[in-house]
Amino acid sequence: MKKLWQAVYNLFFLPLFYLALLTGSLFNNKIKEGRKGRKKLFENLIIDLAGIDRTKKLIWFHSSSLGEFEQAKPVIEELKKSYNLNILVTFFSPSGYLNSLRYPFADVVSYLPVDKKEDMKRFINLVKPNAVVVMRYDVWPNMIWELERRKIPLFLIDATLREKSKRLLPVLRSFSKNVFSGFTKILTVSKNDMENFKKMGIDPGVLECVGDTRYDRVLSKSIEAKEKQLIKNEIIKNKKILILGSSWEADEEVILPAVIKLLGKDENVMVILAPHEPSVLRLEKLEHYFARNYQTVRFSHLNNYKDERIILVDSIGILLSLYNYADVAFVGGSFKQGIHNVLEPAVYGVPIFFGPKIENSYEARLLVKKGGAEITPDKKKAYRFLRKIFTDEKKRIAMGKISGEFVRNNVGATAKIIERFEKIIS
Repeated sequence: MKKLWQAVYNLFFLPLFYLALLTGSLFNNKIKEGRKGRKKLFENLIIDLAGIDRTKKLIWFHSSSLGEFEQAKPVIEELKKSYNLNILVTFFSPSGYLNSLRYPFADVVSYLPVDKKEDMKRFINLVKPNAVVVMRYDVWPNMIWELERRKIPLFLIDATLREKSKRLLPVLRSFSKNVFSGFTKILTVSKNDMENFKKMGIDPGVLECVGDTRYDRVLSKSIEAKEKQLIKNEIIKNKKILILGSSWEADEEVILPAVIKLLGKDENVMVILAPHEPSVLRLEKLEHYFARNYQTVRFSHLNNYKDERIILVDSIGILLSLYNYADVAFVGGSFKQGIHNVLEPAVYGVPIFFGPKIENSYEARLLVKKGGAEITPDKKKAYRFLRKIFTDEKKRIAMGKISGEFVRNNVGATAKIIERFEKIIS
């Protein structure tokens, strides 16, 4: 059956994917940048590999993009601290690749080739990894099959598989089983995920629930953030801080009317709004929206702060640190395609609210169940929640305590993962 699926994939699915990439690059700058970056992939890889000590073992980590790579960092950094290793990190997305070129714990950073059989063979021949780690879900069949054929230990970390995943549909289940069976170990985030992999037909001996490295990552980053001063104390003194994080326009259409109403009711509330994509156009549209009622200031202009009640974040990469200032936090994506990372505000012991689209986030659903977060599906309920949480200090503290404990009670996945590597890397 595996040979049949390999033929179907390489003769049918992969050519369609190539065609989609080629077409997409005509209209999408991100796809275009990825194709451009891969043109000298092998030349750059040969040069970069020539600069490392090949007497050391090499562990290869692959992530789709920057978000998944954040989950790999706790494992990479612990391995580097404890063992004398080379680390290769690869990305499919240009955002991950370009933003990680200076990552100090990686010896080599590269694009992953598009999953052509011969290119994957060439890539693996050059790299000669002692073990390979794939983060979360970016699984490429020819890559997996070639590593399996060479008997190179292969791990899937922070693995998730929803009960309604298309990979569990009858025909796709057979294909998926023949891909995922190539992993030496699949380390899942939850027991539910592990059970769903069993439904796929994966050998239970390959599966193990160890938790999610994101808890470890947000905890370590929050400790670092508390040592920074991104906003001067005099700006936020005696203020109640509401942070709207990673918001899309679909989120803002629901939440901002509630925020405007809240600002009118409580003069001590200050809003920090961090759009998911803080382009010049997006920031200008937000400034225009608020101008009817309130003055705004951009985060990069805070040295000229003049009592504005709304700060628009025009930088990326600082949201996790900004949540340190929050009394209440909204997490975006929850009125669009799926919620962003709720652990980033939760780690600070902050009450959280969001829209209804949270099926992509196991931890968001758990936070609601435990009482550390609340779903506000429309403008009225968003306002009611905000008004309640800013006037009822006991409720705010209680919800925040649940959020903070939720993160602290789930740290430790990194240590468990490192244990699974010891035989390979020692």
